[in-house]
Amino acid sequence: MWRANEKGIIEFAHGKEAWSLAEQAALACTCFVPDVEEEQVAGEERSCYDCRYRRWSVESFTCLRGTARHGESMTAH
Repeated sequence: MWRANEKGIIEFAHGKEAWSLAEQAALACTCFVPDVEEEQVAGEERSCYDCRYRRWSVESFTCLRGTARHGESMTAH
């Protein structure tokens, strides 16, 4: 679900509208912290799209916590 972007920063490989995949990733993440309510965009209780550690990018979002805490490699699935 994750890849390194051109700057080597960890980025969600599925863009800005992969709602179920963002939910699955957040459920597996041990570092998830919900962002403030005004910044949340997903309808799910837990989603990477609503995490305090995500930063929106042109294509998707980056994770400031990195894949080591997601328990998987950076290759897209």
